[in-house]
Amino acid sequence: MIELIMKDLPRVTVIGLGYVGFPLACAIAKSNNYEVYGLDIDEKRVDKINMHLSPVEDRQAEEDIKTAIIHATTEENVLKNSKFIIVCVPTPINEERKPDLSPVILAAEKIARNLRKGHIIILESTVNPGVCEEIVLPILESGGLKGGVDFELVHCPERIDPGSPKWNVYNIDRNIGGLTRQGTNIAADFYRSFLNANINEMSSLKVAEATKIVENVFRDVNIAYVNELAQSFDKLGIDVHEVIRGASNKPFAFMPHYPGCGVGGHCIAVDPYYLIDYAEKNGFNHQLLKVARNINNSMPHYTVRKLVDGLKILGIDIKGAKVGLLGLSYKAHVGDMRESPALEIKKELLELGADVLCCDPYCNGHAPALIGDILENCVGVILATNHKQFVDVRNWKNVKIVVDGRNCLDMQNIESQGIVYNGIGRGFPKTLNKEIVNEV
Repeated sequence: MIELIMKDLPRVTVIGLGYVGFPLACAIAKSNNYEVYGLDIDEKRVDKINMHLSPVEDRQAEEDIKTAIIHATTEENVLKNSKFIIVCVPTPINEERKPDLSPVILAAEKIARNLRKGHIIILESTVNPGVCEEIVLPILESGGLKGGVDFELVHCPERIDPGSPKWNVYNIDRNIGGLTRQGTNIAADFYRSFLNANINEMSSLKVAEATKIVENVFRDVNIAYVNELAQSFDKLGIDVHEVIRGASNKPFAFMPHYPGCGVGGHCIAVDPYYLIDYAEKNGFNHQLLKVARNINNSMPHYTVRKLVDGLKILGIDIKGAKVGLLGLSYKAHVGDMRESPALEIKKELLELGADVLCCDPYCNGHAPALIGDILENCVGVILATNHKQFVDVRNWKNVKIVVDGRNCLDMQNIESQGIVYNGIGRGFPKTLNKEIVNEV
């Protein structure tokens, strides 16, 4: 049996206090079963947490931190006396869209410098199968201690749904797999002590690692499918949304996904590359995953072309035209801009010479324009994020064309004002001549 480090209240240290680590640390602290520390390299974030303020947008965590006791610090020596060490650092991709595991490696090196017998190391960061055993474990064992004998290594991939009023860190089921069965059992019981969700014990580290990748790849592939349908149906004059609604009434074997101006966030737009890269290194080519990524990555350009072509038909050149961009975040009602397709849309519009006004009430400082200014001064508007503030707009004033990148606006209302409405996969705009549209 692995020797327990503390006889009193066990210490838990969460490495990485962002969108994943901070809500998790709050949940653990709220259980009152542990002494909770948070380790982060961002001093401003640490100071904020120590003042009982949330450094991230998360309704549940913002409420929890008011009473939760978390000792946030930048000093790694807090790891020495921790029974559980949970790694919640980012796993991004680089400019070549290759996995960047440097945050995980740096966290593992910090743990290795402070590793003691009895430690339970849990990685929550999303990684491809093999990372725990092939990258993290050798670093941890570099000081002479043996995994599965002196300490345990476990993977419990994070699951969050930013901005969701229903799903939070407490109620989403989790999967756990460890280097040993004992480690899996210990970690599973640990999570059961502060979560209200089901904790599913997997057979191995690799299986647990694969679950998160598969979840997000599933969504990416299905979104790519409907994005390709949208492009096809735009040519065919078919409303893809109406088709999806009709297909959805089948009570089995169909799950609706919807097209849009692109896929963003730190999971769906990133995780497939981890599996693609790891499979290639082991002799397999994920053709479907690559095609799906290419389709979804093409949607910001497709959205911009809808605006450019629509303006051209109206006799307006995109160069020098005032264009409004509604939304910079990747998802409604959050300020997270990671991998947001809106950023690609903005970049392309600027490259084409448009005068771009950006509005996003959730992205402080990044999109300062007021929606009223956009409606008064812009000839074209692209909606990239379906914030309620945009969906509720009724009077589009001086706008000539609206490209609805999320298919969330009231098409009839917009067209009744003599404005061109152009959605993603909604067929050709009724306010434009079909023959002209097909020529563009």
